[in-house]
Amino acid sequence: MNYDWLYLYCFIFACGLTSALALTPVFQLLAVKFDFMDRPRGEAHKAHGKATPLLGGAAVFTSIALCLGFGFLMIYLRKFPHITGLLTEHAAGALHIAPRMWILLFCAFLAMLLGLVDDRYALKAHTKFLGQFMIAVIAVFCGKVQLSLFCPIPAIGIAATIFWYMLMMNAINFFDNMDGLAIGTITIAMVLFAVVAILNGQVFVALLAALTAGSCAGFWFYNHHPATIFMGDSGSHLLGFMAATMSLLLSCFRLDQSLSRFPILIPLFILAVPIFDTLMVVLIRTRNRKPFWIGDHNHISHRFVKMGLSRKRAVDLVHLIALAIGLGAFPVLWGSFQTAAIVVSQAFLLLAIVSIMQFSLAEK
Repeated sequence: MNYDWLYLYCFIFACGLTSALALTPVFQLLAVKFDFMDRPRGEAHKAHGKATPLLGGAAVFTSIALCLGFGFLMIYLRKFPHITGLLTEHAAGALHIAPRMWILLFCAFLAMLLGLVDDRYALKAHTKFLGQFMIAVIAVFCGKVQLSLFCPIPAIGIAATIFWYMLMMNAINFFDNMDGLAIGTITIAMVLFAVVAILNGQVFVALLAALTAGSCAGFWFYNHHPATIFMGDSGSHLLGFMAATMSLLLSCFRLDQSLSRFPILIPLFILAVPIFDTLMVVLIRTRNRKPFWIGDHNHISHRFVKMGLSRKRAVDLVHLIALAIGLGAFPVLWGSFQTAAIVVSQAFLLLAIVSIMQFSLAEK
């Protein structure tokens, strides 16, 4: 194993962590100055009792953008500190993918901006869906990100990719219902994405995942219970976009490069909990004849609180479930059909247990 590369990934993670730790207090002050605050007004899905800054998503995006911009600047200038000297041999590849990377970063900015506008003006559901659709279209046609599904018909892959982007942006938006819940889950997911990318030999995907994980971890320091700043819809849209992009950039969807016989399962394992939570909440709200886009207390975290756990312990338990299922991606990545079948069965059984709790305790 080349430990120099491991040091580089850790260094990139540390850069994201440090920048987010430094930037988040700045955006807290900006939120107070410009009155970008979340003031609870008796909404059923909100439990905090005081006004809280809402610019966490902007802090995370700025951390990612600044670190990414600095990294590419070093490559453009051909000036490499000792730890980034490893990238010298990949400089040509980095310059080749740079335009595509900036397009995806621009899409991430648009996702953050859409959520920011929603935080300020409470957009209608159809307006948000339209914005998400447009962002996904730009990512697909300009960013050249597309899910093939091993199907020769391009239109099916394009439709599936757009749906995946919209699903993840809404899933993380729904999932952000307790202090530290969504940001912690995405931090875990990004670390797992980074490891899978390393195993696939995708240097820049691994670096981007490590940077995103570090930026999320830095913000998590301020967002854990009791949170001093929320990431708001700007953060949930941003992280949903990044999670979708990371899963699509992994070469595990290409049979000629994938280490796995079941590559499509890899991101589903890593993002299983927020996807599962979204599907369950939609089913419960539909069964109760309520609009699925209106927030309530039917999420997995709320179920654990109703069982007697504190909000902090409920969040910790969800994170452990996300990590336990996410780690199942590696037996699928390396193992035989029999191994994959067992791991998939275990994940379904664990989620079935949570489903029983959800539906048995669902609000009437």
